[in-house]
Amino acid sequence: MLKETVFEQLKTAMKEKNVLAKGVLTLLKSALDTAEKEKGAALTNEEEIAIVNREIKQTNQSLDGAKQANREDLIEKEEAKLTLLKSFLPKQLTEEEIVAVLTEAGISKGMNMGDAMKIAKPVLAGKTDGATMSRAVKSLI
Repeated sequence: MLKETVFEQLKTAMKEKNVLAKGVLTLLKSALDTAEKEKGAALTNEEEIAIVNREIKQTNQSLDGAKQANREDLIEKEEAKLTLLKSFLPKQLTEEEIVAVLTEAGISKGMNMGDAMKIAKPVLAGKTDGATMSRAVKSLI
């Protein structure tokens, strides 16, 4: 499970006195623990990936703010956070691979975007970001 991996990396970061990794991993572990308590049961792999994606989205928003403020120190820090968080995601598919998976899943020309996304989201959960998935779906329908 992802939670155990995060905990092991957190212990390593603490031993190595890596402040940035310790902070990121502590936040991620806390988010996973909170979600597990709210659910009242162990999280599925998909639920864990959704939490990692949520943390990535928040970090991307912070990175955008740092870029708008021209804060090089914060930009560097947020990019390091993103690298660490993305290491917990499964291999990300290319747009061509996504198109192949979606075609196999039954998405075809003339489909409604909403219906196509209902098929695409569960099939591609954690394997791509939302923007890439949307571009691939639009190219098919």
